Order: sequence, then C-alpha cells, then structure tokens
Amino acid sequence: MKLSAYLLAFVGLVFISATSNTAVADAMQDWQREVVQKVAAKQGYPRMAVARQLEGSAKVRLTVAADGTISTFEIVEATGEDVLDKAIPKLMDRLNPLPPLPSGQNELSFVLPLTWSLD
Repeated sequence: MKLSAYLLAFVGLVFISATSNTAVADAMQDWQREVVQKVAAKQGYPRMAVARQLEGSAKVRLTVAADGTISTFEIVEATGEDVLDKAIPKLMDRLNPLPPLPSGQNELSFVLPLTWSLD
C-alpha cells in the first residue's frame, strides 16, 4: 500500500511567504517535513477499502493556527469512494494538532493532497 505518493506534492503546495530571509524559509521547510511525516504516520488505509481494493485521491484545505491547531478543514476534492471519503475527517482528528507554525506565522492555509494506493 502506497500512502506516500502525495508527500512530494504536499511540499510544493504549502504557501511560503516570499522573503529573502533564509532562516524563515528554512524553518518553513522544516515545518513542512514534520507535517509530511505526521501525515504519513497517521493516514492509514481503511480495512474495508483494502478488502474492496479501493484507491483514490483527495484534496483537503486546512487552516492551521500558530500553535498547530487545525482550526478548519474542507474537502475540496473527494475521492469518490465513500469509505475513503469518510476516513478524511477521522484523519484530521488524528493529525490535530499539527506541529506549531514557525515563529512569526500566525495562521496558514494550504491544500493537503491525500492518496490511497494499493501499489
């Protein structure tokens, strides 16, 4: 089962403020890596989806507070598979809170791509 296909895409989707401050950019990249690791560790694959050999991709818009709390999430693109789509809110609960945002960031919104693949 391949859950990590989305990881590289996620890094490119997180908003990074245009800045000449390398330390700020480095801190944001470190935060992105922590988020990717947490998603990979918590995502899982619903047993029913495995039994039915269901696969799918979704996109979820998250808003994260400075302390890492997921203040809102919205499924902007569902997988189309009921079993997988119902797993998304449960995943958001397991992910909450994410790591705190880097210093100076009060809130961050981004789209998190999720993929469930049996490869």
